Amino acid sequence: MDFCYTETAAALMRAFAGECQAQMRYTLAAALAKRQQLPLLQKVFQFTAKQERTHAELFMKAMQQHGLTAREITGSYPVDPQDDLAAILEAAVQHENHEADTVYPAFAEAAQNEGFAYESNLFRSIAEIERSHADRFAMFGQMLREGTLFREETQTMWLCMHCGHLHFGTEPPKECPVCGAVQGYAVRRRLAPYTAE
Repeated sequence: MDFCYTETAAALMRAFAGECQAQMRYTLAAALAKRQQLPLLQKVFQFTAKQERTHAELFMKAMQQHGLTAREITGSYPVDPQDDLAAILEAAVQHENHEADTVYPAFAEAAQNEGFAYESNLFRSIAEIERSHADRFAMFGQMLREGTLFREETQTMWLCMHCGHLHFGTEPPKECPVCGAVQGYAVRRRLAPYTAE
């Protein structure tokens, strides 16, 4: 059977399109966070967008390895709110969970049934990653909704992502005393990349 007409080919094309769209949605969300002086959320969206791009590249590579040059597909892709970061985060949680729980497991099963073990494993692996995206977005969305993005009940260490200044307290300073960066650059040190627990 010509690979072009398999369910796996259609799944790869849908997954590629979906990952490209997710990358763009998160890139637009990052731009909104930047405009709202929330570099922390900007970086969260950029970090995730970069991973979505990598997923798209993996799906493209799989299609190319089978010689797929074109495939007509139909699909439905979300249009998220564009001016409310809490709503964008909430929508992102739903999208990521839908991919992790429904879309990619179905794609993995179809690929497995057609004998495409690599593609089946790829869909399963990326489903797990999408779940981690949902968890990350849910955590930051909850903090944003509850007003705790820059507030803790107990003393904690805050890191200025702009210069690296560390501040111990229930809130980071409104402005970094070292570099003058706005509070939006602050992150709980335990959530900052490349720092020791």
